[in-house]
Amino acid sequence: VHSTGHIFHSVAWEPNKPLKMEEIQVAPPQADEVRIKIVATAVCHSDLYHLLENRNTDGFPTVLGHEAAGVVESVGEGVTEFQPGDKVIPVFLSQCGECRFCKSPKTNQCVTAWTRIHQDLMASVESRLSCNGKRLHQFMGTSTFSEYTVVHQTAVAKIDPNAPLDKVCLIGCGISTGYGAAVNTAKVEPGSTCAVFGLGAVGLAAVMGCKSAGAERIIAVDIIADKFEKAKVFGATDFVNPKDHDRPINQVLADMTSGGVDYSIECAGKVEVMRSALESCVGSWGVSVIVGWTDVCDVAVRPGQLVAGRTWKGSVFGGKVGIPGMVQAYLDKKLKLDEFITHKMTLDQVNDAIDLMKQCKCIRTVLTVCQQ
Repeated sequence: VHSTGHIFHSVAWEPNKPLKMEEIQVAPPQADEVRIKIVATAVCHSDLYHLLENRNTDGFPTVLGHEAAGVVESVGEGVTEFQPGDKVIPVFLSQCGECRFCKSPKTNQCVTAWTRIHQDLMASVESRLSCNGKRLHQFMGTSTFSEYTVVHQTAVAKIDPNAPLDKVCLIGCGISTGYGAAVNTAKVEPGSTCAVFGLGAVGLAAVMGCKSAGAERIIAVDIIADKFEKAKVFGATDFVNPKDHDRPINQVLADMTSGGVDYSIECAGKVEVMRSALESCVGSWGVSVIVGWTDVCDVAVRPGQLVAGRTWKGSVFGGKVGIPGMVQAYLDKKLKLDEFITHKMTLDQVNDAIDLMKQCKCIRTVLTVCQQ
């Protein structure tokens, strides 16, 4: 690819409209930047959130996509950790490695990372993407619904050269997010009882994390009964469909568990589910983790739900999961990825993939973008 070459991207020109395949320009990487040829990318609900639910129209036009894997094509001045040919996963939550947050084992947040992202626009401050002379936003600093993208070197993770990119791309968001929420944020203990609300890819990954952490009982909660068999594959032991009950789901779970679960993980991104997940925890020591993303509604709870001893936490990208380690765990057959993939398409079918997710007819659809 050359600085004057045209690259195919799937562009979201405005909210609530189909994406369009366009020939756009991807500038060469500048200092501390890496240009990546995207081999595979998956559709995540966060892409749909920005396209369909986020109320800030200033975040358009944009190139969506943030769950991907590819190969380094070129590097800018000052980049020494990466070289052309490296297999990598772009990361929407970068790590500078130097700030107080990066040096703390308690968080995966980074002071520098958030200065490079307009949170209200869900886009990078800088963008090397343009179309017909018009600047395109770079979604969450990655924009992987594309043949090429340019990201800051702190937002790139080098992975095992033997890793299949059409599988490990899922580690770029959903699987790390759910798995890490259980293992790193909730800190699920062996022998415990857990409930996971919402059985999309993130929820199923949370089920897998609970299983890996040694939970004895894992209750999968979703209003779509067809998802229950899939949850069983990842370790769920019980299934509850709120539509089958005329009582609040927290009361149903309390009766099933002698007062409430030890851990609950909310993966639906709905404020009413967040409250139900909290109230489903045992009052004295239960831990509830909010994972599902939304920023358009307030969430409320009565103080009495917390003062007796419950803990309410949030989790972004699963805490310090360590992407290279997650890839290695998959290669060592200690982490499931293939089982999440229900559909495979190409980049020009991205609107079909989005429709599948809107209709809850997929877990993950992986789009082939470029050949390695």
